[in-house]
Amino acid sequence: MKNSALLPPVSVKTRILLSFLMVIFVLSASCALLGYYVTKKDIIERAEGKVLNDLTAARMVYTTEIERIGQGLQLISPGGDLDELRNKLGLHYLRRVPASQFGALGSAIARVAAMQGRPQGGTRIIAQEEFEAMGGDLAGRQPIGIKPTPMARPTEREILTEVMAKEYAIPVRDAAGNVEAVYYGGRVINRDYTFVDRIREMVYGEELYHSKPVGTVTIFQDDVRVSTNVLNEQGQRAVGTRVSAQVYEKVVEEGQIWHDRAFVVTDWYKTAYEPIEDIDGNVIGILYVGTLEQPFNDMARQILVFFLMSVGAVTLIAVFFSVVLAGAISRPLTQVVHASESLASGDWGYQINTGTSIKEINSMGEAFNAMAQGLKERQESLKVSNEKLAAMNKSYVDLIGFVAHELKGILASAVMNAYAVRDGFLGMVNFKQRKALDSVCRNLDYLDATVKKFLNLGRVERGELEVHKTMLNLKKDVFDVSLNSLEAVAFRKHLKIVNEISPDLNVQADADLMQIVANNLVGNAMKYSPDTGNIRVTASPANGKVEIDVYNDSTPITEEQRARLFQKFSRLDSAETKRVKGTGLGLYITKQIIERHGGTIRVEPREHGNSFVFSIERNWKDANPIGPDQEEEGGGRQPDYRQGVSLHEAGVRRDGHLRDRRRFQGCHGCISEGH
Repeated sequence: MKNSALLPPVSVKTRILLSFLMVIFVLSASCALLGYYVTKKDIIERAEGKVLNDLTAARMVYTTEIERIGQGLQLISPGGDLDELRNKLGLHYLRRVPASQFGALGSAIARVAAMQGRPQGGTRIIAQEEFEAMGGDLAGRQPIGIKPTPMARPTEREILTEVMAKEYAIPVRDAAGNVEAVYYGGRVINRDYTFVDRIREMVYGEELYHSKPVGTVTIFQDDVRVSTNVLNEQGQRAVGTRVSAQVYEKVVEEGQIWHDRAFVVTDWYKTAYEPIEDIDGNVIGILYVGTLEQPFNDMARQILVFFLMSVGAVTLIAVFFSVVLAGAISRPLTQVVHASESLASGDWGYQINTGTSIKEINSMGEAFNAMAQGLKERQESLKVSNEKLAAMNKSYVDLIGFVAHELKGILASAVMNAYAVRDGFLGMVNFKQRKALDSVCRNLDYLDATVKKFLNLGRVERGELEVHKTMLNLKKDVFDVSLNSLEAVAFRKHLKIVNEISPDLNVQADADLMQIVANNLVGNAMKYSPDTGNIRVTASPANGKVEIDVYNDSTPITEEQRARLFQKFSRLDSAETKRVKGTGLGLYITKQIIERHGGTIRVEPREHGNSFVFSIERNWKDANPIGPDQEEEGGGRQPDYRQGVSLHEAGVRRDGHLRDRRRFQGCHGCISEGH
């Protein structure tokens, strides 16, 4: 909900359109990613599969070449000229070794053929001494210089002196069937470009891509290219360059096939390497085939571009239809929104069109029209009911004011007379009579406080609670007055009262209303404190306000009780409140007065009691220079006997012969309640 509240409001059409576009975007992006994945996967996997097939074909050509040498040797006549036979067979060398020289054979292939008496073919390394002793047409007679190659393993060799050859040997038997000689011949692979070009032609053909051969073939002697059609940057065969250390480790040292994407001299290729072993199973070289990667990448790019263009075209068409559909859906909804605004503005008879082409919209329109009609009827009924309630409330407020006003005068006389009789001013009374009169005085004081509360409630209900601010001293003009007027209650309950308000703390407030607040809070503190309990009044100014804290020992108020503490006619259900009578108006009126002063009030439970804390503004800039004890124009300030002073005390002030006010305060403490 928080995230939704932070989003700027948009129209129904925009929201529907955005939803459609989001779905379209997700689907289009998914299709594009799927197309990219499928295209790349299909083409790249085909390329990788093709290069492995190419390697198999190259190996077959390589093996067939060795077998072709053997077939040629088996057709030779034992007494023929070796040079002529070599030329006819297209070999680089051809030798006949009699049985007496088998121990000096340098060729392991010939030695196996002689010892086992059967033809044998394969690949071998010809040492420099043997190579130099050979005659014939040796294309690889010149040594190959080893060239520095990035990513190759470190080496100190600079020239490759040995050569690698494809060789075949056949034994020759005498009449008795014994091997009397062995013929062996072969072709040197070093710089034998005809061989690698024939493999490329058979596997890849003559296809070029941007003037570069699509396929390449190389034969490595150890890790050095000795025959290749891979071209370097100068367009020459890259003979003498070396294979990478990663490939060497996998193929030569571990004897496994390696295939992956690799940078070969000048371009990226899909490559495959396999080991070339001698007759003893030792890896002496590498057979390599590679397919240029660029054609596959370009093909994938073209297919992907075509696919993305197709997806884009479909997306644009979907967006167009989304705009049309969003408008068609939002138009009736917009009408409903307009109708709702009309209802909110008071046009209860507004009706919307129910003849659209969408069944659900028509049903919604009919329901809305029925609702609007029902609201119109209910509004008219509520209007009549409100008029009746307003009249009843006025009667209720007038009744409260009338009854309270009538009782006020009667109570003033009754209170004065009751206290006069109780205290013996009209004659001596005995102990039983005084005890009964004490009860009468207490009940009259409670009734006096109740009447004043209803008078104040009437002012609140009629909106006549006006605030006339003057400069007040919180300690002297407000709380000292309340504490003094309730001194008898404190004395009777043995309460310990501490007034810690600074004598210099002044505020701008209505004197009569602040006296009501103080009387209610201090009176409640005394009423609900246990005997010998503590009451403490403190105040502290801060940020242009003053906060007053009235604390008393009592049972801490719970969270549930605090929720209804300041409600009208609300009293808490506890053992303490059941012992004390009250109307449930004191704190409600107190809260109304403080809020009229721009302040707040709250209750804060303490460890052993409760604090009623309220704050009001000090209003120094608007301070009235005339203090509460100074005379204003037209005479001194007269007390308002309706606010903050009991009728009993007011009566004492008006009756000249009742001088000793302290004698009439025995039951005066019961003037406010609220917990």
